[in-house]
Amino acid sequence: MRILIIEDEPFVAVSLAKIVQELEPAAELVGPLGSVTDTKEWLVKNPIPDLILSDIQLADGISLDIFSGGKILCPIIFTTAYNEYAIKAFKLNSIDYLLKPVDRNELKGAFQKFHLLQSKFANEVYLTQLKELFANFGQPKKFKERFAVHVGKSVSLIPVDEIAFFTKEDLIFLIRNDGSRGVTDFRSLDEVEELTDPRLFFRANRQFLVQLPFIESYRGDDTGKLALKLRNMKSEGIVVSKEKAAEFKKWFE
Repeated sequence: MRILIIEDEPFVAVSLAKIVQELEPAAELVGPLGSVTDTKEWLVKNPIPDLILSDIQLADGISLDIFSGGKILCPIIFTTAYNEYAIKAFKLNSIDYLLKPVDRNELKGAFQKFHLLQSKFANEVYLTQLKELFANFGQPKKFKERFAVHVGKSVSLIPVDEIAFFTKEDLIFLIRNDGSRGVTDFRSLDEVEELTDPRLFFRANRQFLVQLPFIESYRGDDTGKLALKLRNMKSEGIVVSKEKAAEFKKWFE
């Protein structure tokens, strides 16, 4: 069995190769290859390996670009530092998706899965589904451009550039630049925060998510907290917690 290692961090590659040799002593290791370009060139000139161990982020791009041509018909074990949310998505058709630093027991489990399911991946279905999974990977995240609010029995769509902040009371309220407010359908500020551009919106505390263009200034106090002053609006008591003060200053400036 030939195993190709794609990894651009030399020390990580050496450590990974050592673990692989311990777990699969009969395997022939190839690589490591550290870039999308080098890997594509190698794959053109050499037979397809039986298995690929690949990092996602490489020196010149993401390794997913290597497989986009539809000619790499072999299973892949991804290794990366991305979070658990991504892992759940990519486990659908990849053999496994391991967080760095790679744990020996987790890699052992991935190899066991590979041997059990090896025949499954000797067809184009695997690659087709993998490509569908990765279709939007690495693309800029799209954020909501307008939010629906309820005012009485009416429902209106409010453009993002008119939103001063969101606040959590019994419900999640949207506050416009003129001070008017409406009820949203969200259950938590966490949901709203996920849909807004972090370059524009800042989670000041558990009750407030405020937009940058409407912050006129801030003032610190003896406790380390920051009180925000909004443009053309009465004070709403928006305070940045002491724990987030440094992060806010960096974001604001």
